[in-house]
Amino acid sequence: MDSIVDSLSSAYQEFIAAAAGALEAKESSVGQKTPATDAALENFKQRWEMFRVYCDLAEEFVESVKQRIGSECLVDEATGFVASKPGQTIQSGLPPISAVRLEQMSKAVRWLVIELQQGIGGCSSHHNAAAPFDARFTEDATQ
Repeated sequence: MDSIVDSLSSAYQEFIAAAAGALEAKESSVGQKTPATDAALENFKQRWEMFRVYCDLAEEFVESVKQRIGSECLVDEATGFVASKPGQTIQSGLPPISAVRLEQMSKAVRWLVIELQQGIGGCSSHHNAAAPFDARFTEDATQ
């Protein structure tokens, strides 16, 4: 994460320096188009593009972290693990679900979404046999 922040910060500083350089070139040429202003504008354009690339990379990183945290929270909630303070855990109000059961339910939901997107819907006989699903949502006996 530090390298992403450092890269973004460096790209930002270079972008600001290029913007200042373009403004200075324009002022020194009294608003006329010169090879110096063209070069300054090209440098500005390149730095702008690089800054955008690093912004996109940082955004992708943030999204991946958000997804990972969301997944971890879902598993923690489903298994009954809730952290109240660092080093302490408490039971949630929900009965815990085994990881196997959570995976089964997740597969069932994915198959239902696929069926709905394809217009099949409804009947449970269309479920894939590789993803068995018990619609009663009973808890596993092995908990």
